[in-house]
Amino acid sequence: MQAVVMIIALVGVFVCGTVKAGGINAVIENARAIPGYFSLTAIANPVTDTNGVQQALNGSPLFGEVHISGAKNAAVAILPAALLVDGVCRIENIPQISDVTVLLKILEQLGAKVRVLNRSDVELDCRHIVTTRAPQELAHKLRASYYLIGALLGRFGEAEVSMPGGCNFGVRPIDQHIKGFTTMGAEVSVEGGFIHTAAKNGRLTGAPVYLDVVSVGATMNIMMAAALAQGDTVIENCAKEPHIVDLANFLNSMGADIRGAGTDTIKIRGVERLTGGTYCIIPDQIEAGTYMAATAAVGGEVLIKKRHSQAP
Repeated sequence: MQAVVMIIALVGVFVCGTVKAGGINAVIENARAIPGYFSLTAIANPVTDTNGVQQALNGSPLFGEVHISGAKNAAVAILPAALLVDGVCRIENIPQISDVTVLLKILEQLGAKVRVLNRSDVELDCRHIVTTRAPQELAHKLRASYYLIGALLGRFGEAEVSMPGGCNFGVRPIDQHIKGFTTMGAEVSVEGGFIHTAAKNGRLTGAPVYLDVVSVGATMNIMMAAALAQGDTVIENCAKEPHIVDLANFLNSMGADIRGAGTDTIKIRGVERLTGGTYCIIPDQIEAGTYMAATAAVGGEVLIKKRHSQAP
């Protein structure tokens, strides 16, 4: 629902051509900073009046091409999932958003080596993680901080992460995440604003997990935790979003054995180790849909492109 509201709001900007300065302008300037990213002629020269209201488009037809950035909801799960990798992984097409910046800082403080290759590609080396306690001041800024639990618990058998923070779109329950972790043999407690988890025998054990409600976060978190578990895990009543499939594809490219992502049943056979590699995050469907809807609304011709891996 939030995605639909966002697309409608942005299309309204394209059609009506009016937005407070600092809104769509920030998106435009960020896009312009990436060579070859954004070249729609209708917004080449936005005009700002004396009241600080930007006339972005004035309903003009759109022409040109745009490269869609990486999917935010995939990136905020794939970056924590790099903690599962006992090797070096290169992740491409990362979106330029604050959540990514915070996650990279968290990974560094946990002991990962982060090498920024360019504005959208990073190289992560998580072979020498020094702690399984995520820094509270950073983790509390993210609604996706709970993905750190599944990744750390899955590889190291323990994790300590503060309760999810971030945007104020209401409470985000994690009961289904906890259900999955405990079913696989973890002990979970919440104390002092932190979620403490530890596998009883130092490693999770595969098990059947049924989600009482369809949850994207729980599906992805349990999938990460199960990737290195001993034995097989079957998650039923799964969410089916594209970023779930992307996370599974990322983990599989690193050596995991995950099948069924995108359906309501996901089967994970735990492996001993993930070894590294290169992966390109899928394009953001909300961003692509916005440009498609805007072009349909105001007319014109826009070529929407996806990013291809730049790895040799």
